[in-house]
Parts: sequence; C-alpha cells; structure tokens
Amino acid sequence: MAELILGPLLRHVGERDATVWVEADEECEVEVLGHTERTFCVDGHHYALVCIEGLEAASRYEYEVRLDGERRWPVSDSGFPPSQIRTLDPEGELRVSFGSCRIALPLEAPYVFAKDEHDDGAEVDALHVYAHELLRDPDKRWPSLLLMIGDQVYVDEGSLETREFIRSRRDVSEPPGEEVLDFEEYTRLYRESWSEPYVRWLFSTVPTAMVIDDHDISDDWNISRSWKQEMDRKPWWHRRVRAGFMAYWIYQHLGNLSPGELYEDETLARIKESRDDAGPVLRDYADRAYDDREGIRWSYHRDLCGTRVIVMDSRGGRVLEEGRRSIFDDEEREWLWGQAEGDFDHLLLATSDPFLLSRGNHYLEAWSEAVCDGTWGQPAAKLMEKLRRALDFDHWAAFGISFRRLTGLLREVGAGEKGAAPATIVVLSGDVHHAYLAEMAFRRDSGVTSRVYQAVCSPFRNPLDARERRAIRISFGKAMTAVARGLSRAAGVPDPDLRWRTLDGPYFDNQVATVTLDGRSARIKLEKTTPGEAEQHSLETSFERRLA
Repeated sequence: MAELILGPLLRHVGERDATVWVEADEECEVEVLGHTERTFCVDGHHYALVCIEGLEAASRYEYEVRLDGERRWPVSDSGFPPSQIRTLDPEGELRVSFGSCRIALPLEAPYVFAKDEHDDGAEVDALHVYAHELLRDPDKRWPSLLLMIGDQVYVDEGSLETREFIRSRRDVSEPPGEEVLDFEEYTRLYRESWSEPYVRWLFSTVPTAMVIDDHDISDDWNISRSWKQEMDRKPWWHRRVRAGFMAYWIYQHLGNLSPGELYEDETLARIKESRDDAGPVLRDYADRAYDDREGIRWSYHRDLCGTRVIVMDSRGGRVLEEGRRSIFDDEEREWLWGQAEGDFDHLLLATSDPFLLSRGNHYLEAWSEAVCDGTWGQPAAKLMEKLRRALDFDHWAAFGISFRRLTGLLREVGAGEKGAAPATIVVLSGDVHHAYLAEMAFRRDSGVTSRVYQAVCSPFRNPLDARERRAIRISFGKAMTAVARGLSRAAGVPDPDLRWRTLDGPYFDNQVATVTLDGRSARIKLEKTTPGEAEQHSLETSFERRLA
C-alpha cells in the first residue's frame, strides 16, 4: 500500500481553487476533497500536485489525503488539528508572512544555542515556533500566504541526516565532499528540511509560495562570469546543478503555479505523458535551464484579491557578461514589468536578494561592480573579483543596470503610470541574515503618491555570529556610508535616483515578518523567536509599523 513520504503541502490558494502537493513511496492515485491526480515518477520518486476547483470564496475546508483510497493524512493521534484550506475572502483582511534562510538542524541542544555559545548553534527555528503560535491563536494570526524567499535547503551545511546518507553512498574525500551532488541526495535534503512535525503540519494548512536562492544550488551562485567559468571546469558541477534544477522544479516551482497555469505548463504535460520514469524529460528541462533558459521562467505572480504579489527569480536567469550584468535577461524583465500593470490596492515585489541594502553596503557593492568592469584597470579588477566573492557582493547594487531599471519601475507604478497608484509598494526580501525596514523617496517631480518600502526578513533559522553582526551594524552607520559613497563616486558610479532611510533595524534573530493588508491600509510586524521551556517557545514583536 502506498504511503506518504512528504507532504501534504498546501501551495496555491485562491478564492475558488487550491493545489495540494505530495510525495508518495510508489505509484498511486492521490485524492483530496474528491479531486484525484495520478502520481508521476522521476528517477524512482513519485509525486502529485492535486488541483482542487469549484470551492467557495471565504470558506474553510478540512481535508484528508487518500492514496489509492486509503487515508494517509492526517496521521492518526498526531495531536494536530485537521489541515484545512481557507479560500481567500475578497472583503477580508490579508496577511502575507515572509522570510528566508532556514537550515535543517535538530531542535535540541546543542543546535538551539546561539552561534556564539556553540559552534553549531542555530537558535530556535522560527517556522517551528510560528506553527506553535498558529495553534495557540489561529484566527488572529492565520496568513493568507507564507512566502519563503530563498534558501529553503542548504546544499553545503547543516542537514545531519542527509550528510550521513551521503557518506553511506560515495567517497566524500572526493569533491564535492559532503555537499549534495545528485537528485537522490536532493530528495533527502528536502525530506529532512520539511519533515519536522510542526513544520509539516504548518505547510499542510497554510498556503506557501517559494523562490530559489544561492544555497539551493551553491554559495555565491551566479555572482559573476568568472565564478561561473570556474565552476563549469569542475567535473562534478554540471551533475549538481542539473539535479538542483530538477529538484527545484518538483519541490518548489511547480506548486507556485495556479491550476490554470499548470494546465498550460508544457514540461508538466510531457512528464504526465511519460509512460515510465520521466527523469529524462526533467533532465532535459534542467539542462535548458542552465544552458540558455529558452522558454523557462521561474518568476511568477499571485493575486490576493486587491493585492498583486510578483515573485522575481533574481538568481537563475542572471546575465553575467561584464559591462552588461543584469539580474534578468530582457525577456524575463519585460514579462515581470508587464505584471506590474493594473489597478491594485497594494503591490508586493518579492526578490530573494534585497533591492536596497544598508547605504554603506549599497555603495560598496556598486563600487565593486565598477572596479570589476575595469574602471581602475585590470590589476584592480582582478583583486576586486576576489573581494566580491569573499564578501558576497551579489545583490541588486552590484547589478547597476537592473538596480536602475527597477528604480524606474517603482517610480512608474508609484506615479500611476501603469494603472491606479497602489497605496503601498513593498519590496520583500531575505538572504542577508538580518531584518530591517526602509522607506524610499523619489524626486519631488516624480509624481509618486504610493508609499514605497524595502522590507527584509532573514533568517528563519541560520543566525550570524557576533563578528558578522558588528560588520552589519557598521554598514548602517554614517561613517561607513560616507567612505563607501566616496569610493563609489571615485569609480564613476552615479548616485541612485532615489533616497532611502532605515525606519527599523537591523535585527539579527531567527524571525518572521508579516504584512497585513486591509483595503488601502497596510502594516508590518517583525517577530523574533524567544526560547521557552518544554516547547513553550514564542514569538516576540521586534517592531510593528503602519505602512499606509
């Protein structure tokens, strides 16, 4: 009899439809709320994404998962309430919770200690505690969407069970050592990350949307052309990146799509048409995703009644040629910019890498790009390339063309040039292992009437150490900003065509943020984990602020 290996994960939820993702241990028919889907097979693993349509808006549906007619979810005597689908309420309040960077480590000592107290310290898992809070007070906290902005899994650290599995099957004295190499190892990585009971229940009952970032594939992924050339010379690299893209498509990207988009997805159609194992189909997809990305786009959008959420893949499709470095190629940028057209109460733009950093770090990254492009000569360019990688200068500020283009888009949307100006435009980001809120200001003649913000929340679980925190605090200071701005100007980098000020932060805890939207009003709250005794951990407010 078929059994659940992983899931269910509640993915897309609209006003009248939803999707539920599962992984099973053998081929079977998956049933949710009377809707069925046959599993598809990739390299011996079995998956299904069940599309559920015909639901009523503003309604709740408790659900079970049946495999070949046998109930496999909820688990008997689990102690958790039934999983449910809550369809969107056009007249109700919306909550979008978000964050990034969650390393899979046990929830007991020594891993729950601070990093400075223990080498493996990762503190308390924010998603684990978030599930506890929902159980304590569901109606006041329940999110319309949990947005996970990158680094759902780490190929290069943590994940003790996966490392043990890797050691059992190959020689880890050969590169890439105990890092993940192939699709089988990726499946173990996702299983370990998503199987913790509270997190598994959370994912079964709260809609989730995800996007890829560097640690899903490799630290510093796509930071520069020379990095890519260096990695392409490694004999194991193509095997890793192919497996990573295959796993990303199955475990993350597929569930980001609405039922209508799934019906039109050519890769999914080819996989379902495969009579046997569809591994070759998905390997072909992964190779195209790495070689030229023709016809492949991981960016997407979701509509939450009067709010549009645009999730931008800021890693997989980068243009890395010096002098024309860009976060997106032209085709993807045009698609993304088109999604910002329309009348919205609020526009949320999600990108794993922050659009706005601290001002000090922004100027440093912009300076590094100019020097790497040869502004100060080739010897300086070679030295700067080493510095760029050592300090992870891979955010929007280090891709000046894209930074200026997104600045222009924010101005156009905020001025009502692509539809009625939203009350707020909020760029949601993660990646940097600290949290902050910044407000943007445009030139007086820009016509911008929207309130425009950068909101960063990271990590869910992977805190910085004391030295790293000191460096971040310095980058927010006036002295560092002045020095970095001077270097940037000396390298010929123009000042940004906007200004921003930090309203709150930086904060360095394991944390989760929530944007609450009600009509044209909006507010944001950042909450950090607070350890307690015997599973009495809680979330404590770091700041709460009205946005509009």
